[in-house]
Amino acid sequence: MSENIKHITDASFDTDVLKSDKPVLVDFWAEWCGPCKMIAPILSEIAGEQADHLTVAKLNVDDNPEIAQKFSVMSIPTLLVFEKGQVSKRLVGAKGKPQLMQELGEFLPHVSH
Repeated sequence: MSENIKHITDASFDTDVLKSDKPVLVDFWAEWCGPCKMIAPILSEIAGEQADHLTVAKLNVDDNPEIAQKFSVMSIPTLLVFEKGQVSKRLVGAKGKPQLMQELGEFLPHVSH
């Protein structure tokens, strides 16, 4: 597990996500979810590469059902991007890194080559 990923709970959600000064990508996951384990290394990479622009957080839905229910997370993995306390984007299902980076592009500074 990457040290760049923040583990959050129902109790820490407001502070860690809603009050964050930069966008937060929350990965709703569970131990038994195969696709969740598939995207975990990708999220770790993104967390490391984009740490200045985006916080990546994980919320275990089995341990923290309240937040998952509040945001209507029905299937996992679901990735929600929160900006200024609001859901800006919802991504459902496992995606590869190129697709995830494209989906997250609006929250990241555009790098000129």
